[in-house]
Amino acid sequence: MSATWPVVRRLHPLDWTAAALLTCGLLFLATGLLPAASAGEVGARIAPLIAFLGTVIVLAELTSTAGVFDVVATGVARAGRGSYPRLFLLCVAFAAVTTMTLNLDTTAVLLTPVMLALAARVGIAPLPLAMTTVWLANTASLLLPVSNLTNLLAAERVALSPAGLAGVMWAPQAAALLVTMACLWGFYWRRGRRGADGYLPPPVRHPGDPLLFRVCGLACVGFLLATLLTGVPLWVSSGTAALAAVAAFAVRRPEVLRPSLVPWRLLVMVPGMFLVVQTVDAHGLHRLLAAAIGADGGVLGMFRASAVGAGLSNLLNNLPVYLAGEAAVPAGNHQQLLALLIGTNIGPLVTPWASLATLLWYERCRSFGLRVPLRGVAATSAVLAVGGVALATAALALT
Repeated sequence: MSATWPVVRRLHPLDWTAAALLTCGLLFLATGLLPAASAGEVGARIAPLIAFLGTVIVLAELTSTAGVFDVVATGVARAGRGSYPRLFLLCVAFAAVTTMTLNLDTTAVLLTPVMLALAARVGIAPLPLAMTTVWLANTASLLLPVSNLTNLLAAERVALSPAGLAGVMWAPQAAALLVTMACLWGFYWRRGRRGADGYLPPPVRHPGDPLLFRVCGLACVGFLLATLLTGVPLWVSSGTAALAAVAAFAVRRPEVLRPSLVPWRLLVMVPGMFLVVQTVDAHGLHRLLAAAIGADGGVLGMFRASAVGAGLSNLLNNLPVYLAGEAAVPAGNHQQLLALLIGTNIGPLVTPWASLATLLWYERCRSFGLRVPLRGVAATSAVLAVGGVALATAALALT
């Protein structure tokens, strides 16, 4: 007990939450509250997602350690040449592309501290950069299956390839980005909020190990190309890219390869959430969701689905809410299902637990020492959630 007590004391509250969720889910399964058949179906669906999540986070962690994000962020600040409007556009593009190509959790977990450190180096107000990462981590996650775990589930349900999903969701994604940019500028980036007219561009930043920098950069590019241009399962392409990065670090910096690289908390929390919500779904949530979402595959049904997805995501969490909502949408209502996806991707901004990305972002900000004004952030996030979900759903209906 004395040997394990220090380890227990170092556990973060999120670690306890993850363990509690998984324990509850397994208890529900053991006691029969969750039917074994339902648990088996959920397990078969989320197993590839868990493999993808674990490998893509390892890839992102090693890419960050190799200095790729830091060099790019410094380049973005230098390209802004002291102009806040130019820097704003570049930061939005940087965060959006990171979310679309490497998963929203990468933006929240790895890009947030990079941007905050950059703000400290060049004298930029930190909150605008922090809000850029957390909002775009959610609102820029509609385009590709890799962007969000919910997208992987939706693409499987409607039988869309990565290019096919992008072909359907480009207009909702563009609408969501426009609303996000308007809210970011109006609430956080305009002159009256950021408190400065310009900034001093940082000096050029070079990677510590050019070989690791190139290998990890190429691994990320290869992962994206494999995702878009081949039919290889996502977990295979992310795993291959992660193995390339691991091999490079094993040769150059083996001390970096430690067990903490694996996102154990997420790998425990995600199946736990699915099991718990699946249990609730089996005991009445399905009927409530079916009544709330309805069977209308038209425009009204799309708006109902997106509103329900956004609202419940802020009460529970977007991952299990999407899975439960998916079962409530009639099989042939593909547009209504994609509207639900819009609600569960863009909507979970108001409460800290609404999405894993938002939860992890709060943790990163706290560890960096940034005080997040909870009421103000919740109020502005609610404006973005309502506006973004509404406009993106309208774009889906129109296209």
